Amino acid sequence: MGSVNDYIGIGGMGASFVNAGLLTLIACALYRITKAKISGTAVACLFLLMGFGLFGKNLINVWSIVAGVYLYARFRQEVFANYINVAFFGGALAPIFSEILYSSTLSLPFRVPLAVGTSLMLGFILPPVAAHLPKTHLGFNLYNIGFTAGVMGNLIVALYKSYGFVPDPVMIWTSGNNTILGTFLIILITSMILVGFWLDRHSWAKLPTILSSSGQAPTDFIALVGFGPTLVNMGLCGLIGLIYILLVKADLNGPTMAGLFTIIGFAAFGKHPKNIIPIMMGIFLGTLTRSVNANEAPSILAALFGTSLAPIAGKFGWFLGVLAGLIHSSAVLSVGIPKAGLNLYNNGFVAGIVATVMVPVIISLTSPTNK
Repeated sequence: MGSVNDYIGIGGMGASFVNAGLLTLIACALYRITKAKISGTAVACLFLLMGFGLFGKNLINVWSIVAGVYLYARFRQEVFANYINVAFFGGALAPIFSEILYSSTLSLPFRVPLAVGTSLMLGFILPPVAAHLPKTHLGFNLYNIGFTAGVMGNLIVALYKSYGFVPDPVMIWTSGNNTILGTFLIILITSMILVGFWLDRHSWAKLPTILSSSGQAPTDFIALVGFGPTLVNMGLCGLIGLIYILLVKADLNGPTMAGLFTIIGFAAFGKHPKNIIPIMMGIFLGTLTRSVNANEAPSILAALFGTSLAPIAGKFGWFLGVLAGLIHSSAVLSVGIPKAGLNLYNNGFVAGIVATVMVPVIISLTSPTNK
């Protein structure tokens, strides 16, 4: 497993929430200024940003990547609004900026321009690479930028290693905050469900439309049924994630809340109760077959972030969804090591590999043959 930097353990709960809140507010302001469409993708992006504001992203390390994407948009002579989701999803590679900037092996005059230049370059090349890679997993991995960042992260780490610069993995994981964070999450999730019904009194009647969807990307639930039912779905998915955390007696902290917010956000863009539960069941089954604890950091993060594979369950059924989760639970333990923790969306990278291998095989075996 790569590095885990729980900001609650680094700067305290108050500072962590301020960082996440300010980061998300600034992003919301940029969406407003650029007149970007608030779609299901945008909602997923903002919740992801807020979650990782407790775990890896901060007010310093994301902006060079955002600026790199902006430069790409200018180069293409297109509006930045077309790429703003990619820009903020691209914060997956923000640790590269921090790793260079705070490196003890380089002097400050070299660290600053190298950190900024590397991140600008990554941001600039991110959009074309991200646009190409969905063809490999056919939209069955919802965290496409995580897959993209994983591929790019491997190249960056290989480059670092060739010059003798290898980041040391860090493990900062807090515990003992389940009561206060659990209370906060219950209030948040309940309010989302209630507001969803307040916005659309027919939300419950529209939920079957969401539940019947495979979730294969791109699936924008806001465009499909409206914001009210989508908000209810987001709350229900968040509740499922929270119940899972509590049932396996895992810790509520920065990383697990990032996982929970990711589930909630992507419940506007592909996830729903019927397609995330099989994946979580498969990952839990994986912990039983390997005799590891389901509440350990790698296992609980896999259970939350691994729901990136939800479209497999939605399209091909529960059994194959459970199988996908089982495979993911093993793959994520070793595939993330080469990137040295420099890709925050490691589960998205692993899910991309799992989907790329599984989906063509499933389609081949289930499609009728031409005789």
